[in-house]
Amino acid sequence: MSDFETVSVDQVPADALILDVREEYEWVEGHATGAVHIPLADLPLRLEELDPDTDAYIICRTGGRSAQAAAWLVSQGYCAFNIAGGSGAWLEAGLPLESENGQEPTVR
Repeated sequence: MSDFETVSVDQVPADALILDVREEYEWVEGHATGAVHIPLADLPLRLEELDPDTDAYIICRTGGRSAQAAAWLVSQGYCAFNIAGGSGAWLEAGLPLESENGQEPTVR
């Protein structure tokens, strides 16, 4: 697979496309505000939902799945960045989170 860059949560531009590749149950409990959700396993099937001309900042819980997704996207000709530390780092940095279950957002 191709090389990709890893960035810290504070390096993610405010208007960036954030792609969350966690599972549905993780997404529902809490995710970066405005993020797009495509679970890692679904990414090859849903690739057409992403614009190859838009930088994608990939996030998961800790950074492992997002690194896999970023490497695969780069190998497909997309510009993708792995967010170091994942949603846990996002939460620790106090960046905005939302949930889909009506409860206080959490990350697990």
